[in-house]
Order: sequence, then structure tokens, then C-alpha cells
Amino acid sequence: MLNQISLSALRAFEAVARRGSQKAAADELRLSPSAVSHAVKNLERAMGVQLIERDGRNVRLTVNGDLLMRHVSAAFEHLGRGVESVSARSGQRVLRLHAAPSIASAILAPRLSDFLGRHPGIEVRLSAGTDYTRFTADDFDADVVYGPVHAAGVIAVPLGSETVTPLCSPELAAAIETPADLLRCNLILSDNKQVRWPHWFEANGLAPSLQHTLRFDRSFLALGVAADGLGVALESTLLARRDLASGRLVAPLRGRTVDVVDVGHHLVYPRETRQGGLIGLFSAWLVDEIGLAGSPTHHA
Repeated sequence: MLNQISLSALRAFEAVARRGSQKAAADELRLSPSAVSHAVKNLERAMGVQLIERDGRNVRLTVNGDLLMRHVSAAFEHLGRGVESVSARSGQRVLRLHAAPSIASAILAPRLSDFLGRHPGIEVRLSAGTDYTRFTADDFDADVVYGPVHAAGVIAVPLGSETVTPLCSPELAAAIETPADLLRCNLILSDNKQVRWPHWFEANGLAPSLQHTLRFDRSFLALGVAADGLGVALESTLLARRDLASGRLVAPLRGRTVDVVDVGHHLVYPRETRQGGLIGLFSAWLVDEIGLAGSPTHHA
């Protein structure tokens, strides 16, 4: 079937489906509307199904068209990343980074200007996501991950220890003097965390409290609502660095209780990489930004 379908026809179909108009697709592809229309009709003829329904100047996808669009869109996106990867590595100095969403928003994005200022001529492309990068399939040079590193064939640089402690707004902190005071507060639960409220209560000699009125799957969301005064979050002071510095968040029990110290994040990259020089520069900068890191570990 693929031998009977031209790439230009698929490209025309994708543009029409995405733009919702043959004229808009034609303008984008620098073709005539007639050429785009013929390309889509040839694709429909080759596949033996109707892909779009035409209503004057507007078009809408059929069920088959919608299904095909999902695959075609993903394929063109993957193809585009591959072309950019090869062309960039042949000339420009491009570092493609993937990171867990919370550290991407709290640490990397706000501070990347400093890295670029120190190393002019390097282009950084940052993507955030919850999945760990598979370097054999994904187009990333390094990943800043949260939690244990299980991937094989990588080097993992621990990004220092993080202090996990109750954090809240200054107004709410006025009523918190002892760990027991937290039992009267709304406790914000962060899913997917290595350190949770039961660990902290146990470390401070109290029975775990389960009175969570809000729960989130990302730390930056928990920190945001805590700063708005909706409860107390148990979070890393590293991820809360900007809010602590600005005074939007405070640590009411810091220094008066047992805080949990945890190595939460690692910089991970393939053991064999063509971007060793750029990753080395970025790794040194990131460690300096966050604090002292431990020794890199090799994962077979």
C-alpha cells in the first residue's frame, strides 16, 4: 500500500486536515488549491476510502480521515525531529534536553538564560514530560529525571540532596509552631513523590495523617496552591527555591523538626554520545546551579 501512496499526497492531506481548509493548506505548502485537492483525491483513490467531506471551502474529516490523521501527524512530527537532529548536529551546537515537568519549570526554564550567556553559540531545546527518555528512540541528548534511574547504558549524575519539608504561605505559617499543628491543616498531597506525608510524620514521631483535601501529580502544582494559601505542601526546597526567595512560601518548621533529605533528581545521558562536550558544559553548570552533586554512576 505504501508503494502506491506518495509522500506529497500525505503531506497535502495532513495540511488540509490540520488547517481545515484546502486554501489554507495550499498557502502553507505554496501550491494551488487545485493541486492540493487533486493530491488528496489521489490519496483517497489509492486507499479506497473517503478521508474528507467537502462543503464549499470548508472540509471536515471522516472517521477514516481522523484515524489516518493521527498516524500521519505523529509520523511527520517524528520525521521533522529526525531531520532537525541530523542537520543541527552536522553544523550548529544544539543540546536537546528532556526534563521532569517540575524541575523544568522551577529550575531549568528560569535559569537557562544564564547558561546561554556563559556559553554563547549553543542552542538549547527543552521538552518536559513525565516519561523517561529512551535515548535509542527519542531525539534527546540528556534527561533530568526524578526518582531512581533504571535505564541501561547511561551515566547518571545525582544533582545533590534535596530537603523535603512542609511549605506554606506566610499567613498560614503563623498558626504552625509544632508538627502537631499540621494535623489541623489542609495537607496537600503530591502523587508520584519519593517522600510523602507519612514518611515525614513518622520521622517526627507522629502518627501519619491522611487528611488530604487536595492532591496533584506534579510538584509545581502543589507548590502553586500552597503559595495561594490553600494548604501545606510537603515539597523539596530545591523546587520551591524561587517561591521561598520571594517570600510567597515559607518553611514554618524548618530547623525545629526532622526534615527528610533525599536525592531526588539525576542528569542522565547515554554512555556513548556524540554530544559529550555540550553535555559536560551543561552538567557542570547545572551542578553549580543546584549545589554539590555526588559521583556519577554508570548503569550497565
